[in-house]
Amino acid sequence: MKYTETKPAFDLTQPVQFLALGFGSGLAPKAPGTFGTLAAIPVFLLLTMLMPTPLPYAIAVIVMGFAGIYICGKTADDVGVHDHPAIVWDEFVGFFITMFMVPVSWQSILVGFILFRIFDILKPWPISFIDKNMTGGLGIMFDDVLAGIFALVIMQPVSYTHLTLPTNR
Repeated sequence: MKYTETKPAFDLTQPVQFLALGFGSGLAPKAPGTFGTLAAIPVFLLLTMLMPTPLPYAIAVIVMGFAGIYICGKTADDVGVHDHPAIVWDEFVGFFITMFMVPVSWQSILVGFILFRIFDILKPWPISFIDKNMTGGLGIMFDDVLAGIFALVIMQPVSYTHLTLPTNR
């Protein structure tokens, strides 16, 4: 007997699911986390334009992180699948953390994207421990928050030493 997985019934007309699915980017048939992180880039650019200084940016990301606990948990409950790959709001927040206080350029966005995806996919300890042992919305969010922090720790020195554009002085 062949096993067939039933697809959860997501509803993009529901605001919570629309956000959890990264405006629909998480419904990509392959690599939904990568597509979710790609969808986070224009939101990141908008966020940096609206909140160009560190404190408001940090507050916005913290609020999005706490909101994500509810958004991701509610969506997982709605479809009956914990941390379904289509739920990518956690990727948004993880990428925003990666890019905290990084000078914005196409190079820094590319490097930040790659670093975050590496940590999110490989899940080195303690990210893997959190991923396997925490449940609910907090569990969905926290492993990506940690991946974002790991990527941020590398991103900061790299962005200021290798990715800043030279000035004409």
